Amino acid sequence: MKIEKSLEYYTKGLKHLVGAVNSPVRAFKSVGGIPIFIKKAKGSKIYDVDDNEYIDLVLSYGPMILGHRNKKVENAVKKALKKGTTFGASTKGEIDLAEIVCKAFPGMDKVRFVNSGTEAVLSAIRLARAFTGNNKIIKFAGCYHGHSDALLVAAGSGLATLSIPGSKGVPDEAVKNTLIADFNNIESVKKQITKHKDIAAVIIEPIAGNMGVIQPSSAFIKELRTLTKEHNILLIVDEVMTGFRSKFGGAQELLGIEADITCLGKVVGGGFPVGAYGAKNEIMEMVSPLGDMYQAGTLSGNPIAMACGIATLKELKKKDPYKKFEKTAEEIETILLDAAKIYKVDLQVNRFGSMINPFFTKEKVIDFKTAQTSDTSKFKTFFWKMIENGVFLPPSQFESWFLSTKLNEEDLTKIKKAVEKGMKAVSNSSRK
Repeated sequence: MKIEKSLEYYTKGLKHLVGAVNSPVRAFKSVGGIPIFIKKAKGSKIYDVDDNEYIDLVLSYGPMILGHRNKKVENAVKKALKKGTTFGASTKGEIDLAEIVCKAFPGMDKVRFVNSGTEAVLSAIRLARAFTGNNKIIKFAGCYHGHSDALLVAAGSGLATLSIPGSKGVPDEAVKNTLIADFNNIESVKKQITKHKDIAAVIIEPIAGNMGVIQPSSAFIKELRTLTKEHNILLIVDEVMTGFRSKFGGAQELLGIEADITCLGKVVGGGFPVGAYGAKNEIMEMVSPLGDMYQAGTLSGNPIAMACGIATLKELKKKDPYKKFEKTAEEIETILLDAAKIYKVDLQVNRFGSMINPFFTKEKVIDFKTAQTSDTSKFKTFFWKMIENGVFLPPSQFESWFLSTKLNEEDLTKIKKAVEKGMKAVSNSSRK
């Protein structure tokens, strides 16, 4: 496998980019080596600057659910581009995408589009504080909600990968109103609610995707919803990763709960920078210009991004790929577990819909603590063997793999062969 051009670009990028990247996970620090630079993509494949071909299980960390360069989505973007790129004024596309999104989420009357998941979440928290008059929020260890100051504590994948417990530059005052509870542990939530009377919201990923894929137990998630209602605390469900990935709508509906505020991103933009937060009228009418909670954005509702999002969601609704995703994820789980058994590698596999994640551990992974029992050195060996055999994975033990509608039987056969070689390499490295 050649990586000469990636090395050349990495070396050149170090001069004017921080670590030659614009997002830390791309630096490959947890797996060693240099970042792979990508040149193009099509369907289920992605190609690097050295012309290596990979089956893409990263999918830009989720948005490319239809695969790369879907024809209808691409045509919609080209058509929108001919009219201009941004106007700083309202367009019909914003209304059309808002209607699709609100219809897909029973607990949403109105939505506000922003430019990223981080922006959606920080706005949702501001809204919860404005609506309740309280300041404190509860988040769960290992759940990542973007890089805003108040949430960069016990924040999952990026920080876990780099072994950073928080972030320098975040003052104590910024996190003094952030309380931490343990995922799948309702008693830890009750403890915080008993101790603090001024809690505005609890925020949660309905399916944790930044400490690996971890589902909440049915009892935990339903009791969390009951508990927040009893104490007049808003429940913010961060569906930036899960929105439209497991059904046409949100994971919260599959889990039998309804959020007070829902945050979205990734699939909603179809590959363009889009985030969103939405709720019932009573809450959303607190947002400016209807209310006094101020939030704005020059490129929010960008016409190109709206066109891409609309086309993506229309194609998803038409294809309805969710049962097939479940079947494919089950097949990949079997591939992983069978290979691990053959080569005597300790492995757990968690999945939900079109998200899947292996952990190199004996322990059942149910929260951040058990996720961290995974042997990251084994993942590093596995990662590079998968790369060498044409499967592109997230360069972090704690990031979900994602499936697209373009993944086919030929791809699955290649994934199976790569996994077998990867597990063999892990087994051999363990004996050294």
